[in-house]
Amino acid sequence: QVQLVESGGGLVQAGGSLRLSCAASGRTFSRAVMGWFRQAPGKEREFVGAISRRGGRTYYADSVKGRFTISRDNTKNTVYLQMNSLKPEDTAVYYCAADIVSPLWSRTERSYDYWGQGTQVTVSS
Repeated sequence: QVQLVESGGGLVQAGGSLRLSCAASGRTFSRAVMGWFRQAPGKEREFVGAISRRGGRTYYADSVKGRFTISRDNTKNTVYLQMNSLKPEDTAVYYCAADIVSPLWSRTERSYDYWGQGTQVTVSS
């Protein structure tokens, strides 16, 4: 019922910035807690951050605090991940995810009901 499409990934040098977008279908978006995850080659998928239904609260993994910012525009059914001061260790496929059922944010993959296809972010030294 919900389809998510990420965009904005690419190749950047260390210290640079990227802004990822995740466009969601339908009217369900405004009822969903939205999360961002990433998966590097040979690694498990890890939590990056999440944003509450109305965008009033955000949560971040320690590894990205102070560098990444999540925002959302419910009128456009879109959530964003602004990434600044990028490091080579940020290289991964980035996924957005939607939790329709629970109003509470989660850092656990299985809490999210729908997932995008992912977008590649590569940070060079």
